Amino acid sequence: MELISNYMTDDISRKMLNELTYKTFGFGFDDWVEGGYFEGDYIPYSLVEDGRMISNVSANKMHFLQRGVEKNYIQLGTVMTDELYRKQGLARKLMEHVISTYENECDGIYLFGNLSAVDFYLKNGFRIINQYRYFVKEEYLNKTEGSRFVSVNEMGEDIKNKYLQLVRDSYYISSFEQINKYGLQMFYTAGFDTVYYAEDTDCFAVIDDDDGMALQSVLCKEKISLADVVGRLAPENGQLRLGFTPLDEDLYLCTSELYDGADDYRLFYRGAELEAIERDKLYFPDLSHA
Repeated sequence: MELISNYMTDDISRKMLNELTYKTFGFGFDDWVEGGYFEGDYIPYSLVEDGRMISNVSANKMHFLQRGVEKNYIQLGTVMTDELYRKQGLARKLMEHVISTYENECDGIYLFGNLSAVDFYLKNGFRIINQYRYFVKEEYLNKTEGSRFVSVNEMGEDIKNKYLQLVRDSYYISSFEQINKYGLQMFYTAGFDTVYYAEDTDCFAVIDDDDGMALQSVLCKEKISLADVVGRLAPENGQLRLGFTPLDEDLYLCTSELYDGADDYRLFYRGAELEAIERDKLYFPDLSHA
């Protein structure tokens, strides 16, 4: 059994990772890497035996501007073990290795864990913490005069290239913003199916309609008011969820609710710095989940 790491640009090792992620989660990494979106912040730690990957825990380097202060966190992700090798403590050994590698070099470690794995993470020294989600009050929706958001897939390549540039360098519209978001945001939006553009404001919005309308990201070169953005949106049920924490100046637009992950996940953490997530009513951006 061999431990390998930091191999995403190696086709052979990445193929083994893909086989395990497809089997476990139903996705792979080839399009992301070959499309040029991988920039080194996703670091898998994997156990290999007889030419196949049998277990993995990945560390994601996450740089946030958290209420004006830079924070460096590690988000664990793609925690998985081949079904033939489970209950042998492999994921636990990998997690211990990753934690010992990074714990003294970051402000905290966190992950979004499956409900079925709650006991596993608690036994590995993690605690559960809640977030706050934000919803735009209905009276602020569909009020703005001006151009509506149009799918960038109906536009030319110049608009898509502008989006790529703004993912790297956009005005912050959140009080809890991921600074190094290019890799993860492009993992979710490389197909541009959820990316929209409003011409008169030169502004992009990532909008997900899978489970009610969610405004997941706003990208603009210069400051734009959140009221101007949400005023261009008209959700069918009159409810718009934000996939990020609004700036303090925009809180009047919103209601907030304590969120424990519901039926999807629990948020686990190590490190006192991360206790500010619940205390300060923050929400990890939807597009920052690894």
